[in-house]
Amino acid sequence: MSRLRSYLDVLQRERPPGDLVFALGFLAFCLFLFANLGEEVEWVSGMGLVSQPAFWPTVSVLGMLLFAILHVCGSLVSPRTPGRLQETVFWMRSLEYVAYLLVYVWSVPFLGSLPATVLFSLLVTFRLGYRKPVAYGAALLFAISVVLIFKSILQVNMPVGELYEHLPASLRRFAMSYL
Repeated sequence: MSRLRSYLDVLQRERPPGDLVFALGFLAFCLFLFANLGEEVEWVSGMGLVSQPAFWPTVSVLGMLLFAILHVCGSLVSPRTPGRLQETVFWMRSLEYVAYLLVYVWSVPFLGSLPATVLFSLLVTFRLGYRKPVAYGAALLFAISVVLIFKSILQVNMPVGELYEHLPASLRRFAMSYL
């Protein structure tokens, strides 16, 4: 029992607010990766261990899982620092921008790449607190530049919006090709 206690003493450290929540979330993510590993990677017969396509992803996920377990253990044996809820709420606020990105990705097939990108960049500019016309002009220029570079220069196939179907025929062909 004393040997186990000495191992736990090694894991003990100063625990900042929100550390346990982060450690549990990371452990849940690692368990999710580990549970899906068999479906995502393939072991091929007749190849050496290190040459296997599944070897390095498996090593990586197992390493992440090991360190996530150690992180949770270290968080549990360390003295609690007050302020965990405030720290967790602070970090959860970043999920707002993940939601914005998901709405953007969802809206591109309906609006088209150019209108969705322009709308997204203007809304994020507003959400970040910029109110001067120069900021909105820069956001508009950025959005148009990104779409034109990706579609015209790099020739990335982006979904054409259903909104484009309502344009006149000549403008529709141009919008579907370049916007």
